[in-house]
Amino acid sequence: MKCTQYYPVIMTGDVAATTAFYRDHFRFVPAFESDWYVHLQSSEDEKVNIAILQGDHETIPAPARGKVSGLLLNFEVEDVDAEYDAMKAAGLDILLPLRDEPFGQRHFITRDPNGVLIDVIKPIPPSAEFLAQYAADAVPA
Repeated sequence: MKCTQYYPVIMTGDVAATTAFYRDHFRFVPAFESDWYVHLQSSEDEKVNIAILQGDHETIPAPARGKVSGLLLNFEVEDVDAEYDAMKAAGLDILLPLRDEPFGQRHFITRDPNGVLIDVIKPIPPSAEFLAQYAADAVPA
């Protein structure tokens, strides 16, 4: 299968609030917008997309209708400290405060209005212990 685009779709009970969250805090803009589905594109990189879908919409097979569960979205950014400060100032629920991890990340975790976890990450050099676990061409800088 040759994939031409890949993006997550979050099923929710409140399309408008979820759309506003990603627009306001992650700088996404609508590329398509209806009352039951919104396709969002990063205002900073057109290759970064996410969609919001009414969880009980008829296009979803009946057994799968509902809300998202067990999902973590990762956003790699250039300045994780600035994003952390902005999201704290905006009153977002910070579940994991900003910290450095020995496996090669400086990050924090928040969540969207549906409870979807969002890990905002800046790759950093890993410790010697974790460096050995990386492929040579995948080591964070």
